[in-house]
Amino acid sequence: MASTQVLFLIFFVSFLSPSPSLSSHVSLSVSPKTLTRSNRTVRIQWSGVDSPSDLDWLGIYSPPNSPDKEFIGYVFLNSSRDWQSGSGYVDLPLVDLRSNYVFRVFRWTRNEVSDRHHDHDGNPLPGTKHRLAASEEVGFGKVLGPDQIHLSITDREDEMRVMFVTVDGAESFVSYGLDMEKLDRMAKTDVRRYERKDMCDYPANATIGWRDPGFTHDGVMSNLEKGKRYYYTVGSDSGGWSAIRSFISRDNNSNETIAFLFGDMGTYVPYSTFYRTQDESKSTVKWILRDIEALGDKPAFISHIGDISYARGYAWIWDEFFNQIEPIASAVPYHVCIGNHEYDWPAQPWRPWWSLYGVYGKDGGGECGVPYSVRFQMPGNSSFPTGTGSPHTQNLYYSFDFGVVHFLYISTETNFLQGSDQYNFIKSDLESVDRNKTPFIVVQGHRPMYTTSNEVRDAPLREKMLESLEPLLVDNNVTLALWGHVHRYERFCPVKKFTCVHTNSSFTAGGAPVHVVIGMAGQDWQPIWEPRSDHPDVPIFPQPERSMYRGGEFGYTRLVATREKLTLTYIGNHDGQMHDMVEIFSGQVLNINITSGGGGDSGQKVVVKTIFPWYVKGASLILGAVLLGYVLGFVTRWRRDSRQSASWMPVKSEES
Repeated sequence: MASTQVLFLIFFVSFLSPSPSLSSHVSLSVSPKTLTRSNRTVRIQWSGVDSPSDLDWLGIYSPPNSPDKEFIGYVFLNSSRDWQSGSGYVDLPLVDLRSNYVFRVFRWTRNEVSDRHHDHDGNPLPGTKHRLAASEEVGFGKVLGPDQIHLSITDREDEMRVMFVTVDGAESFVSYGLDMEKLDRMAKTDVRRYERKDMCDYPANATIGWRDPGFTHDGVMSNLEKGKRYYYTVGSDSGGWSAIRSFISRDNNSNETIAFLFGDMGTYVPYSTFYRTQDESKSTVKWILRDIEALGDKPAFISHIGDISYARGYAWIWDEFFNQIEPIASAVPYHVCIGNHEYDWPAQPWRPWWSLYGVYGKDGGGECGVPYSVRFQMPGNSSFPTGTGSPHTQNLYYSFDFGVVHFLYISTETNFLQGSDQYNFIKSDLESVDRNKTPFIVVQGHRPMYTTSNEVRDAPLREKMLESLEPLLVDNNVTLALWGHVHRYERFCPVKKFTCVHTNSSFTAGGAPVHVVIGMAGQDWQPIWEPRSDHPDVPIFPQPERSMYRGGEFGYTRLVATREKLTLTYIGNHDGQMHDMVEIFSGQVLNINITSGGGGDSGQKVVVKTIFPWYVKGASLILGAVLLGYVLGFVTRWRRDSRQSASWMPVKSEES
């Protein structure tokens, strides 16, 4: 009997013990254990992994008490060069999630691979049944100062807004001035925050998606002189200050406008996660930073027209995104409009009958516009209910002047039909533009009005945009209409009702806007071009006449405008060089007469003259020549007749 009990005890213990292949003593270590803004890369080392498999993986967790299945991301151990020895390491740059990190090593066997638990590409997510080891905690120091700094302009030309995140929301300030050594002006910040209960659905409101977003601070630097370099820092004595940064203040009297424009950029992260992330976004930021640094003391801004971070309900992606853009967004204003991946969810209040086809789905990941609305603050005061009891969605439609260009942002995710608040705003805004002050108008929204992509889901929306909005763009002589959503670059001719006004790449504005799709900044999912009717798997070739240039390379556009001419250039990420360009002349010319004015007056007098298109000028020259010939002929005949009346002489009346 005793021996039977012993055998049962041995069997019971062996049943509870891991199999021999999983019972090895794996060592997992991390260094450093305290990270800083300037040193935020952690090295994770492991050893002692028996019979290494290419399915062994490292999970990344924050907060540290997260269940095994709720990892932020993962890295397969075979990414380390010597992984087959059972030892190796990976280096991971981390962002401050206002909570510590831990790392765990797992064995995932092939018979446990399941397609029921997968990412949005259909790749199975690793299983967490067999944990081999866990690390100590790693975190950021307590007094780090603010994080995720980004600028935006306000409704006033002499202001600049700066936003940032802190851990606790304690009182914080913006200290700024014209002298880096003397930041003698200070502005207090307002604080906003959103909670888990404000998210409208899964995964944004679940433990797998929700993470503490911190507190968003909003401060405004005011009474700025035009076109000057200002230095600033944000934070507080108790919570720490950021490094000193700088920007060039706005100057709407300038005869030059510079902007960097794109859509659908997303976020690079140094690990795999539940959704595909956008590795190419890292290159887009790199090239734009190059361009900003080359500007010197010229003001500029960035325009990101929808599908911002692609967080889609996984909160830590927003933190990665804002850390990624901080080098450019803390140097020039960063402006956005809303896209489907910020907002869309079945509970949203505006779902017209024609959208039931599938225009508006679950692309927002249950966020319903809340993180987008709190983390950004654009000019104007547009808002729309979420339909879920959460705070209203903001930053929907607004406009501002920047130098010689009037920029208008619209929302393709909320009501834009005739009679809506947004339609009335767009109509009033376009009709009130002073073309002597801003000869160019650029309209921007997320989903395109024109595309030759096979984006059939949005066809009903495009029809409504053409019906409601295209007449406004045409009647008000909009110069450019820029769109994202389709992850390619495509430039159209000046087009209305699918018909080209002309097919030149250098011309004087008028007749119809040039539509350009610029959703190629990072997201790599690509629809095919419009297919042939007889071969649906092959795109139409040659492309339709209205499509002047289209390509699939990642990149961004650079806009440079003077009063005389606007140039939009497509920059490719693989080489940082121009791949397409359109030049649009305003029909105005700027004359500057320099006089020797006394005192502090520069004596500059700016005179704006209207010039006409070449064909108008040509017709005028021809008409003038005809008129001049008629006058000269009349005078000659009058002189001849005068001479003949004084001394008449007979002439032959017939040809000889």
